[in-house]
Amino acid sequence: MTTFKEIRGTDILALSSDPANPELGQIWYNSSSGTLKGYRLVSTNAWSAGGSLNTARYIMGSAGTQTAALAFGGSSATVYYAVTESYNGTSWTSSPGNLNVTGNGVTGTGTQTSALAVGRYTQPGAISGSTEKWNGSTWTAGTSLNTTRYVMGGTGTQTAGLFFGGYTGTANSSAAEEYNGTSWTTKTAMNTARSSLGSANAGTSSASLGFGGNTPSYTAVTESYNGTSWTTVNSMNTARGYDGGAGTQTSALAFGGATPGPSTTATELWNGTSWTSNPTGLATARYGLGGCGTQTAALAFGGDATPITAATEAWTGSQNLVKTLTVS
Repeated sequence: MTTFKEIRGTDILALSSDPANPELGQIWYNSSSGTLKGYRLVSTNAWSAGGSLNTARYIMGSAGTQTAALAFGGSSATVYYAVTESYNGTSWTSSPGNLNVTGNGVTGTGTQTSALAVGRYTQPGAISGSTEKWNGSTWTAGTSLNTTRYVMGGTGTQTAGLFFGGYTGTANSSAAEEYNGTSWTTKTAMNTARSSLGSANAGTSSASLGFGGNTPSYTAVTESYNGTSWTTVNSMNTARGYDGGAGTQTSALAFGGATPGPSTTATELWNGTSWTSNPTGLATARYGLGGCGTQTAALAFGGDATPITAATEAWTGSQNLVKTLTVS
């Protein structure tokens, strides 16, 4: 019988604790727990139910991670909201710190304690380019966008955020602007003008990804930003707008959205080059949903599922994990 030592040229290590940076396929004996362990790829790629929002809404702003998320603004079919909610991985808590400018179509980025809320549709016929900064308890007004619009893509942090696309009230926009925590700078415009697009909100202001949207027909077009210019790359498999997004420029997730037909549950993974459709999608088809997190740990919440929903779903993607090896 061939041994591990003969294959790798080394014996299985005996360690008092798990290694900090194990190699994929590495095996070791943990002498403290008396267990044999290995580092392997665990492929899940599935959604599971999470705690529902306290206020059902759609086209809201979102920021944060799967276990530390933030939802703000949005609307029902008839009511516009300023309410802010935080998520701890299990349940949502309503904050007394509401947005200063009520509306839907707000775009967010940042973390649960340091977020940006940019642009919104405040009432029939009224569009605001307002910017608000969240410190974990209250929203403070900042400098407004150079080009007033809403339903944009957004990525980055409170002091280095990039917002792109959107609707001006008369046309879809290709405009891109960067925020430094104080003021806005107009950057190179996108190649395709569009609104209600998904974005990799865990990316940075110099490494961003925008996908889908309304041109005014729903599109699958994807564009990548390198801090200087936008490049059109491979399209999504399902054309859609008002879709949720998570992840980074090279490792993104797209989910839900409105299509030329009904709302979709479709979930796609981006590897920096192309999109792959996941065999299973969201449990609830919807559009205008909030989204945040990474390709391996994302969160989807709210949206219009006819009716507007408060449902939350958590995504677990493929990831490398330390596993205890057993014999059965």
